[in-house]
Amino acid sequence: MDRRGGSKKLRTIHELIFGPHLLALLPALTLAAFWTGGEAMMLLMALGLPVLYAALGGMPDLRRDLTETGQQQNDLTDGDALRSLAATVLNRARRNRCTTACVLVELEGLSDIDPKPPERMLSEVRFRMLNRLRSTVRSSDRVTRIGDQRFAIFLTPDRRMDLEGMLHLARRLLNMAEEPLYYGRTPIFLSASVGICLSSRLPDSARNTAMLDRAEEALDEALAHGPSAIRAFTGVPLRSTPPSSALREDLSQALEKGEIAAWYQPQICCDTGRVSGVEALARWLHPERGIVPPGEFLAALEEAKLTERLAEVMLRQSLTALKSWDAAGLGVPRVSINLSGDELRNPKLSDRIRWELDRQDVPPERLGVEILESVIGGGIDEVVERNIRALGACGCEVDLDDFGTGDASLQALRRFDITRIKIDRSFVAHVDRDERQRRVVAGILAMADTLGLETVAEGVEGSAEHTLLAQLGCGHVQGFGIARPMPEPQFRKWVIEHRGTLTHSEQLRHRG
Repeated sequence: MDRRGGSKKLRTIHELIFGPHLLALLPALTLAAFWTGGEAMMLLMALGLPVLYAALGGMPDLRRDLTETGQQQNDLTDGDALRSLAATVLNRARRNRCTTACVLVELEGLSDIDPKPPERMLSEVRFRMLNRLRSTVRSSDRVTRIGDQRFAIFLTPDRRMDLEGMLHLARRLLNMAEEPLYYGRTPIFLSASVGICLSSRLPDSARNTAMLDRAEEALDEALAHGPSAIRAFTGVPLRSTPPSSALREDLSQALEKGEIAAWYQPQICCDTGRVSGVEALARWLHPERGIVPPGEFLAALEEAKLTERLAEVMLRQSLTALKSWDAAGLGVPRVSINLSGDELRNPKLSDRIRWELDRQDVPPERLGVEILESVIGGGIDEVVERNIRALGACGCEVDLDDFGTGDASLQALRRFDITRIKIDRSFVAHVDRDERQRRVVAGILAMADTLGLETVAEGVEGSAEHTLLAQLGCGHVQGFGIARPMPEPQFRKWVIEHRGTLTHSEQLRHRG
């Protein structure tokens, strides 16, 4: 018998006798020792077995096993090991009929730091970035560094995972990666790009590493359009993505055919828990490419000068939906649409909106218009100012979107008679865990209260954030923690279910 074979057999015998199951049986063994030998035997058993277990190598074996399964690994720079992990995750998801995803994050700017940083500093930056990314996903998701500037995230299989949610996660990862890092007192500013592949987008015949391969292709595409770009594999080879001219032609037809439609994301009142409004968001369901990310087609819309046509479609669909919700007794108070700078520069915008409100017999106060803070920051076009004033004067609610990210001043808030501000998701993220975030949000809410403005917190991800925002005095919340954007039939069903949940909670409270 060779030495390796003998060592393997001894290890097997050792594990059978002194494996982790020995500690699992410790309470039962201790109790048995007490009944047979009294307190002295009980103490001997309780203290002696763990010492014996450690002395014979049990604890080191446990550490080794954890390392071998990847639970203590930070880096996975070996290509074969990475591809083996990717295959394992994909195959596990398929066996369980679930969806998983591979997300690749590439940092940009590490090589541009001047003067050239020591390796010790680069190692710390990479390690801290790894922990940042881990804090953004679930504890069960696998996050590892796979290169000098590249990180891989393999998500735990889930039956409800979809592209919309993945794009939102990618944006959160991007924001987290691009927050400044400090090495001592030295700030380090990095950018990043993200590539995504969902297992549900792969054909059944795809080989084991296909998800990783497609995510790498998506990342290459993002890097070509970066920095701060996000690309997802949608089922069509990325290299065959239509050129911008073809995409513009598709867009024009998509608007007329109804492929681009309003999806609705509810806003919840923090005091009552009831639906206090809904934001209409444009979504394009392409017959061949599936859901086209808004970041792609909205830019193409601007190039094709079709933003005004999109605004007309969104307004008409939103008001029609509001009327149908009234007829169904759903009690949705208002719907909000987004207006870009180009749309606000249309001299006939306010007249067109008033005409559509009259045509559908909807009171102006039930329509919200959301305007980016960057649109009214600094110098402002005279037509834009006239449109905003006219919409406010006729009774429409004027919301200042992405508050805190632009150059809007207090004077601008007063100047345009803003109804409410929407606190940007970058301030809301981790507000329940980050004291600095909490102070910033509290300051914004205090300012809004002083100015008599309503508030909506965007990007709420969980109940802890929701609860804290309510405690701080935020009026309304919106985000994936409440509900994702939905097509109209699904939104109608969601509202009914949400009302039923509230009614049930009220009944339980009265009984208590």
